[in-house]
Parts: sequence; structure tokens; C-alpha cells
Amino acid sequence: MTASSFPGGTSLSHLDVYADAAPDGICGGSPHMHLVSTEAYVVISGHGALQTIDAGGFRETALSAGSVVWFTPGTIHRAVNRGDLRVVVLMSNAGLPEAGDAVMTFPAEIVADPDAYAAAASLGDESGRAGRAAVRRDLAVTGFETLRDAVVAGDRGPLDAFHAAAGALSRDRAQAWGDLVRERPLAQAAQSLALAAAVASGSAAHLADARVHQAVPSVGDRGYGMCGRLRTYDVTDGDLTDGATTDEENDR
Repeated sequence: MTASSFPGGTSLSHLDVYADAAPDGICGGSPHMHLVSTEAYVVISGHGALQTIDAGGFRETALSAGSVVWFTPGTIHRAVNRGDLRVVVLMSNAGLPEAGDAVMTFPAEIVADPDAYAAAASLGDESGRAGRAAVRRDLAVTGFETLRDAVVAGDRGPLDAFHAAAGALSRDRAQAWGDLVRERPLAQAAQSLALAAAVASGSAAHLADARVHQAVPSVGDRGYGMCGRLRTYDVTDGDLTDGATTDEENDR
């Protein structure tokens, strides 16, 4: 994996939460959870909510411009769009969600069957992705409603079963996750410890290697993510050149 000094070994993306309605009449994304990574939303415009299911049960957290929320592994979350909801997403363990650290809340019989889950989660080729993203979202909402209704009624059985099925579904692909963690966040933390020790010993030689880096946004139309249309950013290290566009130039 290419080195990145982006803070905390995190990844960055810009999310326009889906504005079309699921069968329950709520506009928004596909409910899902991460098994290892923590996710954060920094809301930059619009308003909506984050619906979650976790150890404390079901909760809805209001979102508006300036809101900052984050949720730890195991938090089932659904982004709800009630008007132009746009979010900057920070994800710990850069590269891990793309390696499979996410399970959508499809009905139990689908989550229990790896082949059925893969078919339900796939968006296929470029053509028709909008429609397939909506179908995928609607299926995840169906499972989410079952889990939500159970925990609200005081029954954790379906939630515990979903956790177990999600773990089983992810077990094989998780074999490579440790390498991703070691190559990004753990390596960055180790470097910070080394720099702190150097300064404490009286050496500041590393300051001569200071550099500015700029994230490169994905080109073309935004991709179809679980929660909405995504613009991802490449945060691997690359020095600014004379031809780089500055923030001031982007503001014009």
C-alpha cells in the first residue's frame, strides 16, 4: 500500500445522501455496520438524521450543518436525508471498508448465505447502477426494520443473530485486514512515537523533511455508495507541484 501521512490513517470522502425514498417513505441510504472501523460524519449542508441500532437500542440523532457524529464498530447506521444532506465522511483504517469491513442489514436468510449476500450487495456493471443501488437499499431497510422493531420491543435476539451472521460472513476476508491496519494507522502511530522520542532526546532533524500534500478527488460522476453518491479522495502522499491548484484558486 502506498504511504500516507493523512491524519490517523483515515480515509476521506464527500457524501451526498440519497434523496429518494425507501418503501417506508424515508429518504436516505442503506443501513449497514462496520465490524472493525469507526466512522465519522461532518455535516456540511442540509439536514436529516442518523438512525442507529447499538447496545443501547434504537436511536435517532438529528443532523444539520456543523453536526459532527461518529459511531464505533457494531453500530448499525442509516443516513436519513430530510433536505440536501451532504456530509464529509472520515473512516478509520483507510482501505478496510473497501476490503469488506461492512455488512448491510439484509434479511436474516440473505446475511446467512454468502452467495445470496454477494448477489444482493453487487451493483454490477456501470449501466443501471442507480436502480440496483435503490433495490439494494430497500432490501437493507427491510432487514433494518426487523432489527429496530425487535430491540424497541426489548428483544435483542435478532440483533445478536445479525452480529453472529455478519461475523461469519466476514471471517475469510478478515484474514487480510490486519495487514491493512499495520500498514496505515499502526505504522503512523509508530512513527509518531518515534518522532516524539526524537524530540525528547534533543533531535529535531525530521523537521527538515516537512512537506505539504493535497488529496486528489475521484473524477467523473460520483460513485454509488451504501449511503449516497460518493466523491472519494486519494490521500496517499504526493508533493504539491507548481501546477497544483490551491484552495484560493478553487474559491474563484
